[in-house]
Amino acid sequence: MRSRQRMFAAVMRLLLKCLRLGRRRRFKLVRQVEQLWHYGHLCLRSLLYNSFTNGDVVLDSLFEPVYWLVDHVTRWFGVVFVALVIGLTSSIVAIVYICLLPLILQTYTPAWICWHLAYGHWNLIMIVFHYYMAITTSPGHPPQAKNDLTGISICRKCIAPKPARTHHCSICNRCVLKMDHHCPWLNNCVGHYNHRYFFSFCLFMTMGCIYCSISGWEMFRDAYTAIERMKLLEKERLQVAANQTYYQTPPPTFSFRQRAFHKSVVYLWVLCSSVALALGALTLWHAALITRGETSIERHINRKERKRLQKKGKVSPAHRAGPGWARARRDAPLPVLQIFRNPYSYGSWDNWKVFLGVDVPRHWLTRVLLPSPHLPHGTGLSWDLPPCATEQRAPLLAI
Repeated sequence: MRSRQRMFAAVMRLLLKCLRLGRRRRFKLVRQVEQLWHYGHLCLRSLLYNSFTNGDVVLDSLFEPVYWLVDHVTRWFGVVFVALVIGLTSSIVAIVYICLLPLILQTYTPAWICWHLAYGHWNLIMIVFHYYMAITTSPGHPPQAKNDLTGISICRKCIAPKPARTHHCSICNRCVLKMDHHCPWLNNCVGHYNHRYFFSFCLFMTMGCIYCSISGWEMFRDAYTAIERMKLLEKERLQVAANQTYYQTPPPTFSFRQRAFHKSVVYLWVLCSSVALALGALTLWHAALITRGETSIERHINRKERKRLQKKGKVSPAHRAGPGWARARRDAPLPVLQIFRNPYSYGSWDNWKVFLGVDVPRHWLTRVLLPSPHLPHGTGLSWDLPPCATEQRAPLLAI
């Protein structure tokens, strides 16, 4: 009996030792895993630490594959977009010459005929000229060699000097002087040397579409009514033909030429109205940027910089920049804050003169209302005050 008790006690002591040993090993394994986890986390943070990292940087990193795909698709489909613009514009011109112009010559008065011929051909010439120049003119690229320019930085992708207002185009894979954006409809970047051609093309194309939409409104209504009547008569004709023999089927109510004429008028009006709305909004946006002396990229940069300086208390908010802010300063001892200004703006009127290259009054006719291949002011490498600008630029706060 005693031997059995001793044996049972020995077995229990052995089992307890095994359990204690297993617990120690298990706790030791958990501690090792925790140490490895903390060590790996520390290594990862030390390798990827960046004091400038924020939510925007993380989002850009996550969307980098999407940007790469968009850049390559835009690069290879640029020729397709250009061919589409040329094809659609040529179809509208063909419809006007084949369908509408004979009707205008037969029904309109001599005064209206002269107006349509003069304005229509002038607008067409301006569209073709500026689109051709926007496609074929290089936007301008900085020299790859070192130069004596002051205040320049180094492009992280080109590893070359980058003057002020110059940005790298990921589609063209080059730096562009005064880059606004890469336009797939031009298959070219919009920069210092072809920015005026791009805006003029958008403006005259919008004007031409509005002209076609307004001039062809009555024709569009008549053509749409005729098409609806065609559908109704065609339905009635098929119903009658179903109850007759093959030899008693009536001939078609409308000829092929009439159908093509009415459908072409509807196509012209719908396409011109759609383009006028879309391209007109883009033209107004770029007109506002030109008035402020900015590009699309600089608009984004200036807005972020203004918000950053406002948070630091270095510039006044937008609503304090008016006369009320000056009166408040006289009434109460408020801190004097600077107003954020675009350093490349010369004033609204002078910005337009600099952009269009208007040095003397006659240039409004020869350089704006007529095709002109004149170069913009400056080389895009430095931004001195142009001779046509009357206002001095504001000092550079931050760009």
